[in-house]
Amino acid sequence: LTTGLMNHRSFPFCSLICQLFRHMLHREFMDEETRPLSRKFTEWVYGPVHSSLYDMTSIDTNEEDSVLEIIIFGSEIPNHPEMLQIEPLRSLLQDKWERFALKLFLMNFLLYVVYLTIFTAVALYRKDGKPPFPIENFPLDHLRCVGEILSVFGALIFLYKTVRKWNLVTSFTQTEVLSIDGFNDIVFLQAALLLICVIMYGCGQEEYVGLLVLPLALAWVNLLYYLRGSKQLGMHGVMMQRMILRDLLHFLSVYCVLLFGFSAAAQNLTADIQLQGGRLTTSVNKLSYSDVRFTILELFKFTIGMGDLQFTDDVQYKEVYYILLISYIVLTYILLLNMLIALMSNTVERLSNQSENIWNLQVGCC
Repeated sequence: LTTGLMNHRSFPFCSLICQLFRHMLHREFMDEETRPLSRKFTEWVYGPVHSSLYDMTSIDTNEEDSVLEIIIFGSEIPNHPEMLQIEPLRSLLQDKWERFALKLFLMNFLLYVVYLTIFTAVALYRKDGKPPFPIENFPLDHLRCVGEILSVFGALIFLYKTVRKWNLVTSFTQTEVLSIDGFNDIVFLQAALLLICVIMYGCGQEEYVGLLVLPLALAWVNLLYYLRGSKQLGMHGVMMQRMILRDLLHFLSVYCVLLFGFSAAAQNLTADIQLQGGRLTTSVNKLSYSDVRFTILELFKFTIGMGDLQFTDDVQYKEVYYILLISYIVLTYILLLNMLIALMSNTVERLSNQSENIWNLQVGCC
């Protein structure tokens, strides 16, 4: 049920799969001969109230390839967040979260805060000059060296845990970052960049400082992962992932085409190209709009409403330039940005209706 039919994505078929899955978990036979085949065993009934036991064989995660594990990490299974609302999976997840998972989650959160504090302190109080630096005989320098060792050791642990989780997910199906663990890639990139910094530091490259700021920023961004400890705050992290990896990514794909295309056209109108002595020379105006990189930056300012039209006095064929500029503003500032806002509003509304299902999926991943 969970693997052979996962490629069917139509809404009626997904609903049918959930109903079949519920029927399998609630299967109950009253005859003595077939009763051992039941998944549900009713102990007593008093009017509308009843007490039932469920056979958890192959359902809980204490067995390999369990149903709960397949549903949580089986990202291509249709409606797999809704399946976690079916009893006894819902009660099982809630009980595991309240009994021990929440305590382990808070412990990991405190350990990560300690690691982040050490990593930030090491980055802020680094030495200037060409590495590697000798260890000087005073306490602060010894503390700095211990902090560097702990930072690298933590990166190795993060790298190991990330690769292990990827192997767990791909053993069932293809990873869907948006639904399972969107911060997994951030942790991997953070650890990998820090290890590269260590290699550059050991080779005596001063450029390691420019690369060090990237894992530092990603380490603070990864702190948002622990928002999932709260149902309300956890949804903010999910919404950010969906907007960045779907809405914003689609927006940037179209926007970059328009930005580079119009920048190349505008740059040709501001560059005075002449042939002197058999060489091709370019006369650059005072604002350097003949440089395509500078033009891209200025057109980006138009997109966010910070553009300046004073430089248009020196361009060639002003009428053509104004047509290009107006077309660019209409397509990006008016059309694309409003489309992005509409897509983000739709994402927030859709996820708000699925908040409980998605949070249960996040709890299962923890």
